[in-house]
Amino acid sequence: MHGVHPSVRGAEAGPPARNAQAVALPVPEPFPEALPEALPEALDSLHDEPVTEPDARPHARRWAARASRGERWIARMLRTGAVMSGGMFVASLALELLPRDESVHVAIDLLRKGAASMLLVTPVARLAMAGTLLGLRGEWRYTAIAAGVLGLLALAVGAGFQA
Repeated sequence: MHGVHPSVRGAEAGPPARNAQAVALPVPEPFPEALPEALPEALDSLHDEPVTEPDARPHARRWAARASRGERWIARMLRTGAVMSGGMFVASLALELLPRDESVHVAIDLLRKGAASMLLVTPVARLAMAGTLLGLRGEWRYTAIAAGVLGLLALAVGAGFQA
């Protein structure tokens, strides 16, 4: 920016730099009062020109619709898992009001373990679905990453069962 006239840098730029050389800028010609004769005719001819390419090609629109449907499926799956898990936990709390019996105690235990398992499995299922959808879209790198994460989870669960 050294050596540039302050009007070129903008009013907010501040004073010119120290030890800067003054530069003479040519004064622009004033804007013509009337438009050239050929310009209105050229503008009129643009309106007659047909649109040769739509905004988005059908193939791109189809992939965008598929991606949107995939995101809705993932959101629906996450919502269903959360609602089912919450319902199981609330049902276990409702069973707490019943008199303590062995069958009630077993039902409460099963409902709470099922609710916790549902909360753990729902994100894993989401990862599997997202990896599949990305693979269908041709995003192989992210599909491989999702498969790697699922493989590591399976390895960890398998090692946990043996311990």
